[in-house]
Amino acid sequence: MKILYAVLGAGNGHVSRARDIIPHLEKHGDVDIAVSGTDSQVDLPRTAVFHHHGMIFYLGRRGGIDYWKTAQDLRLNTLLHDIATFPIKDYDIIINDFEPITAYAALRAGVRAISVSHQASFWSLKTPRPARRNLLAEQIIRRYAPCVQKIGLHFEPYDSFIRTPIIRSEIRNLEIKQEGHYTVYLPAYADEYLMEILGQIPNTRWEIFSKRIPEEVSYDRFTIKPIANEPYLRSLAGCAGLLTGGGFESPAESMFLGKKVMMVPQRAQYEQVCNAEAGRRLGIPVITIVDRTTLPMIVNWVESPPLSRVLYPDHTEEIVEEILKKQRSPYSVRFKNRNDKFTHSGPFV
Repeated sequence: MKILYAVLGAGNGHVSRARDIIPHLEKHGDVDIAVSGTDSQVDLPRTAVFHHHGMIFYLGRRGGIDYWKTAQDLRLNTLLHDIATFPIKDYDIIINDFEPITAYAALRAGVRAISVSHQASFWSLKTPRPARRNLLAEQIIRRYAPCVQKIGLHFEPYDSFIRTPIIRSEIRNLEIKQEGHYTVYLPAYADEYLMEILGQIPNTRWEIFSKRIPEEVSYDRFTIKPIANEPYLRSLAGCAGLLTGGGFESPAESMFLGKKVMMVPQRAQYEQVCNAEAGRRLGIPVITIVDRTTLPMIVNWVESPPLSRVLYPDHTEEIVEEILKKQRSPYSVRFKNRNDKFTHSGPFV
């Protein structure tokens, strides 16, 4: 059986999840990897067969997205060509973790693709949202990499097709320590800006993971490290807490390790705002920006007691079995026109 695992290469969460799922898939067939984007500092379990430029969002320096740079880098003709020419029908099973090229290639060819991603959870209205929903942003999340069948991942199983996080084996096998420092993973902020703000908190050591430096440097109570898997895992295992964005995997892994978490969702990044709302409901403190106005909240978080561990079950093998079950279920797709509108038979989720 030929299996395609397609993963978005932007950020580290999607690739980290692939490192755990792919070895389970290899028990059932030959697995090819397709990746789009080049912004992950975590290595795939082996070399991807297909590597596309895809659609990449670039970060600014004060917590937001650099839309001008993002627009400049969009290669629309290449994107459409990659969708049209992808050999999607060569595969018996297509698993998609928010990767747009293979998702649209499958829709175009009328073949099954199964989404296994955090973003798939947003197809449920039970998934936490802020009080003011952004319907346009929700449509973008749904249409970025659309698949008819879905397995969503989130902090809690908010709906029947949503599972708790896949905690990678590297996290499960860590020796948890208490070394007193705080780990910072906020790639949308400049290193010097974070040091300026966080340096005002006395007697606190910080390990900042940065996309902007080639090698580790230290300044007083700060250690700035390039983003890499092993150093990040060591820092997380020994930290008192994690100051991070509004992503999904990092807070979930920290809660599993019993580390304090504070979330800072990126401005105008609706998915992160939703994740932060879900975190808030679980008792995670959330701030909208790192600056002098939120410094007292950061101080309160630093001085707060540690958290109890959230022992998420190891259910990767069960999810793989669910994928195989969905593959065997009745399914067909028929396009009505050229605007990605379709009818289907068989279950949506």
